[in-house]
Parts: sequence; C-alpha cells; structure tokens
Amino acid sequence: MATWVVGDIQGCKKPLKRLLKKVGFSWDRDMLWCTGDLVNRGPKCLKTLRFFYKHRDNIRVVLGNHDLHLMAIAAGAKKLGRLDTLEPILLAEDRDVLIGWLHQQPLLYQEHGFTLVHAGIPPQWSVKDAAARAREVESVLQSPNCTEFFSAMYGNEPAIWSDDLQGMDRLRVITNYLTRMRYCFEDGRLDLESKGPLANPGGPAANNEALDAWFNYPHRKTTYDRILFGHWASLQGQTSTPNAIGLDTGCVWGNSLTFYCLETGERVSEPCNASAAPS
Repeated sequence: MATWVVGDIQGCKKPLKRLLKKVGFSWDRDMLWCTGDLVNRGPKCLKTLRFFYKHRDNIRVVLGNHDLHLMAIAAGAKKLGRLDTLEPILLAEDRDVLIGWLHQQPLLYQEHGFTLVHAGIPPQWSVKDAAARAREVESVLQSPNCTEFFSAMYGNEPAIWSDDLQGMDRLRVITNYLTRMRYCFEDGRLDLESKGPLANPGGPAANNEALDAWFNYPHRKTTYDRILFGHWASLQGQTSTPNAIGLDTGCVWGNSLTFYCLETGERVSEPCNASAAPS
C-alpha cells in the first residue's frame, strides 16, 4: 500500500491519470490525497470532480479556495468570473451530488504523522489550533447557514487572528489562513496581495517590517510538524524547509503536476502541456 499526495489539479485530469499510471497506482490498495483546488482554470473540471467522487473511498482531499469558490457560486452567493471554468459543473445533472460531496470535505486532514492543508498554518497556531478552527468552518459548510457564510467569505479583513473574533469575521480569517495564505508577518498578520516566489524572504515590507512565507518563521508553532500544502505555484514545490512540503507545481499554468509518497518521500512529476497563462 502506498499513499500518494498530489498538488493542485484545477481540472487537469489528463496529467493526473498519467501520473497515476506512472507510479503504478492501484485503487485496490493505494490512497490518493489532494491539497485541494480540484477545479477551476483548467479544461476538465467536471470530469476531474466526477473522478474524485467515483474514487472517494480511496481519496482524502482538503478544500482549496477554488473549491470554495465553486460552492459559493452554486449557492448563489457569487457569480462566475471571467476566468472561471466551472460552468460545466454548474450545468451538470449530477451537480448537486458532486457539490454536496465537496461540502463534506475538511479544510485540514491529519493521518500518518502528516497534516494536509491547502495553503498553510499561520506561525502563531499549532496543528491542534488549526484543526479546531478548521472544524468551525466545516460545521458551517455542512449547515443551512452556508449561503450566509459564502456571501461573507470574500475579503482580506480581518488580516490577523484574535481569540475575540466572532461571527463571519472569525470564519473569514480562518478560511483565509487555511486556503489563501502565502506570505504573512511573524505575528500571523496576512499579506494576501503578494503571490510571487521567495525573492527576498525576511526582507523589509513596505512598512519596514519583515515579511516572509508562513513556513519560514523559525519559531512558528508547527516547526516540527510535517505539513503538506499546495496553493503556491510559483514556489514550484521548493520550500527549503524540510517539514513544509509544497506540492503545487503549477500544472494549470503549463508546468507540471506532482505526486509525493508519504512512505518514501519520493516525488514524481508529469508535464501538464497546458496552454493557459496565470492571471
């Protein structure tokens, strides 16, 4: 038995199937984990989502920001954007089954000494903290209040966690940490505008404070936890931090899709051959 973890697929089903064949994946014995963003921007979002639903007994997936975006559109809380490739899902006869399955997926998953999350965990949270706060959002996603949450989900504020936060502000910052974060300050204050690679880690931000990747802070509470994450394609999976395992290698932008084996640490990649360009 092997457990393979794949980065952001975003509708790139063909390279996913090639990777499964390349590693000799067997649905009878192996498990497939995904860092989220199953859909959007890529060409085969409906087929990708159907594929994951079909094999759901052998799959563990956490929700990414694009998955949540699909759910928000389906709930009527958001409209399709110009670059979204989600319409085939929304028009499909099985859309309610597929999107209903997404509603049951977690924002954070733990097993075999690894933690799976889409974007990361802020420096001031432990894995236990992150799991508890993820459950707050998950309970809303699985409740009749989900449309209200989706209507309030979009936005960059509050930019930092406080135990005193309540209501939609609290749920929004939890969601932003777990599904949108790349750079932050050491106290966990988010910078959701910066998306590029680590050109100047630890360098001064506009206000003369040090800004860095969430995983680069030496005193973060998850330093010794093994965290699998996606979301940050420009890193190409390189973090130089052994326990922060990046898996988004930008398949949908014409780069590659990457598998990581939990048991051996082996990485296997497959070119995507996509023609899209990032916005």
